[in-house]
Amino acid sequence: MSETHDLPTMLPHYAADNSRMAWIGREIWDHLWPWSRRGFGRHRFLLALSGGAATAVAVVWLLAAAGRIGPSVVIGWWVGWSVFEVLVRMESKPYIKEGPWWGRHYRRANLMDMICYVSFKNLLLGALLFLALHAVGVLDFLQRLPALDWLYR
Repeated sequence: MSETHDLPTMLPHYAADNSRMAWIGREIWDHLWPWSRRGFGRHRFLLALSGGAATAVAVVWLLAAAGRIGPSVVIGWWVGWSVFEVLVRMESKPYIKEGPWWGRHYRRANLMDMICYVSFKNLLLGALLFLALHAVGVLDFLQRLPALDWLYR
């Protein structure tokens, strides 16, 4: 038996929800929000660090959207955020889905599982975010916005 199958099954609280739309909504939230109530209650230091990290990432995204910093800086911040998210998820939501994405079979994640999950998820989210911002013209708008001068001077 492989190491993967030796890990215990673990269900998030919403996994048994019979409503398909509610389950899909909770799945989306679970992927976008790495914290849980249990994690908030147990690790105040990680919570405080989360606020600072989220603010820094938001500033980097704004600067990148305005075309004021290079892609290597954005990639560096995104990798840094991913490392931080792995730590948060291992404490707050230490499970991953096993099998197809539409399935409901979850198990406890080991560190490598979580690194792979967060890395791939954040790669997809980052690409999707930039494509969406470009498609609706936000990137062009932000590049010409003089009110953002304070961010890059």
